[in-house]
Amino acid sequence: MSTTLNQQTYVGDDAAGVAKVHDFLAAHEAAGRETPTPQYFLAGATPGDQVQIPEEIHQILLQVIESMKRGLAVSIAPQSKTLTTQQAADLLGISRPTLVKLLDDGRIPFERVGTHRRVLLVDVMDYRERRRDEQYDALEEMRSSLDDETPVDEVLQEVRETRRARAAKRREEAAALPD
Repeated sequence: MSTTLNQQTYVGDDAAGVAKVHDFLAAHEAAGRETPTPQYFLAGATPGDQVQIPEEIHQILLQVIESMKRGLAVSIAPQSKTLTTQQAADLLGISRPTLVKLLDDGRIPFERVGTHRRVLLVDVMDYRERRRDEQYDALEEMRSSLDDETPVDEVLQEVRETRRARAAKRREEAAALPD
């Protein structure tokens, strides 16, 4: 099988087929009965023509199906496990200078190859997950101090104060890192 490794975007035109797969997966999940360790298979056109697939690939397929069911296009963009600073910045949705500062502050590990920095994809993903957790924690802190009767101006002020406090905490943590 010769498959090219370039970026592709898929638009789900077969709504009935996507719905059928989605309904099957949803019914399977909704059954809620105890099942043995899940096993996932990709089946061919003839009986017995199948191969077991890893759970990670199954999760990818679930995400693709759910997105297509919602009428969204799905892009597949193969990535190296080692990224340039620009690729890592693009993945995080930040500028390259901001990424370099994160690298220099020790927030994301990296290696030097000559004069260039290289970042492992897994380290970028770990940073993104930590950052998301911090944001959820900040929202939870803010939510606990507000109620439905709080005026919008007070809510916005609370958001600004929480963001400033989190930024100060990140600066303190960065300053505490060994050089």
